[in-house]
Amino acid sequence: MLEAGISSTSLRQACECVAAWARSGRPAYVCVCNVHTVMEAHKDPAYARIIDGAAMATPDGMPLVRALRRLGAPNQERVYGPDLLMEFASLAAGRAELASYFYGGAEGVAGELAARLSAKFPGFRVVGHESPPFRDLDAGEDAAAVERINRSGASVLWVGLGAPKQERWMAAHAGRIRPVMIGVGAAFDFLTGRTPQAPRWMMRSGLEWAFRLAVEPRRLWRRYLFNNPHFLWHMGWRMVKGTRDGATDGPSRA
Repeated sequence: MLEAGISSTSLRQACECVAAWARSGRPAYVCVCNVHTVMEAHKDPAYARIIDGAAMATPDGMPLVRALRRLGAPNQERVYGPDLLMEFASLAAGRAELASYFYGGAEGVAGELAARLSAKFPGFRVVGHESPPFRDLDAGEDAAAVERINRSGASVLWVGLGAPKQERWMAAHAGRIRPVMIGVGAAFDFLTGRTPQAPRWMMRSGLEWAFRLAVEPRRLWRRYLFNNPHFLWHMGWRMVKGTRDGATDGPSRA
């Protein structure tokens, strides 16, 4: 999809893929993509390579879901970051080999998220959590974080650093971090109630952007003013030309 290959997958299939990779010890990272992600990849070839290097890149936003449906996946559903985390916690409950680690968010957020999910899904195993500083870590701090994660026994690492930082972080740590890494953006804040989520009817109708803009206008106005119209224009032009990106292994991509 433009320069970023987006996987045609369902919420359940995405969770099962992550579980299979985690059990096998396969090094992998997963990107949860929206229009902002795709347009960043369109502008930045290095970032596009990071998205394409992911084992899976799920359609987090309804514009991407609708584009995939137009591109030949008529039953495509939304694979939304917070829903992916909740679905996986449900699937992993009682399965010790699918232990999770939470990395990201403001101070205390990762720990609160771990406590909430452990209470909601008895048997969901969380073996560690940390909220790194917003600045870049120095080499020693980064090496210590990698060691903590690898020694924890986690098979899945949930990364909540926000796009595009989290995707760059996962790509930079591919091969160094053993658990499957999944970048879920604002899911940490949504699931702990720090940032309100749009009503489900707004999500289904593609109006979530309006809700989020009302909640965080200073942070998001540029993103929605520029990215969304540019995405629609580019996708409309691609569809008129009848072009489509090639598929990859795993869930097919468009």
